[in-house]
Amino acid sequence: MIETPHIKCNKEDVSDFVLMPGDPLRAKYIAETYLKDYKLINSVRNMLGYTGFYKNRKITIFSSGMGMPSMGIYCYELYKFFDVKYIIRIGTAGSFNDDIDILDIVLSTSSYTEGNFAYNFNNIKCNEKKSSDFLNKRIMKKAEDLNMKIKIGRTFCGECFDPYLDNGNVLLERLPKDIVAAEMEAFSLFYVADYLNKEASCLMTISDNIKKKKNITSEQRQTSLDEMIKLALETSLEVK
Repeated sequence: MIETPHIKCNKEDVSDFVLMPGDPLRAKYIAETYLKDYKLINSVRNMLGYTGFYKNRKITIFSSGMGMPSMGIYCYELYKFFDVKYIIRIGTAGSFNDDIDILDIVLSTSSYTEGNFAYNFNNIKCNEKKSSDFLNKRIMKKAEDLNMKIKIGRTFCGECFDPYLDNGNVLLERLPKDIVAAEMEAFSLFYVADYLNKEASCLMTISDNIKKKKNITSEQRQTSLDEMIKLALETSLEVK
């Protein structure tokens, strides 16, 4: 049994391949819907983690919580203490783009942030980190095999939920012009993965578009992301 400040389970109960939704209830939904012979492996702070089998591939679904600090804690502990090699964040994101719609799937090639996660973590000023080419190539190939259309590009990792911004237009003026989606966890995941010589990627389903004034419901955030989830699960079969 390994007990960190935030995870308590047997090392052998954690797969080397982890999918990380932000919402603990989404982790529960994925385990119950897609995995066989699954079991709850962590419930510390109600940050639920499950391990089971998807088409005979052992896989762990572990919630990260919201924001870079929470993701940074959980991915660090999974990589460092439980020998996880691969993490794909699967979550929701917003967009400001006219050509991206609700429920589109986005794959992040790199995450840009205005935050100081890297400086706080190891005293290095860094505001952008690439995702794993190794995982991204397999995700893109699997999307092609499954005839899934995904959007691919640079994403923004914020510290505030973008619909609540005092003036979102000011943020847009500051951001690089090729940002395709905005979320709150990927930078810390990519940064920690690179620091520990691991692999990390991020798939997102678009939940809201400020320009189009469209958004999905809280219930849809939890359960209506099946196409993205299937893509991530199928990708796990290509990573041995």
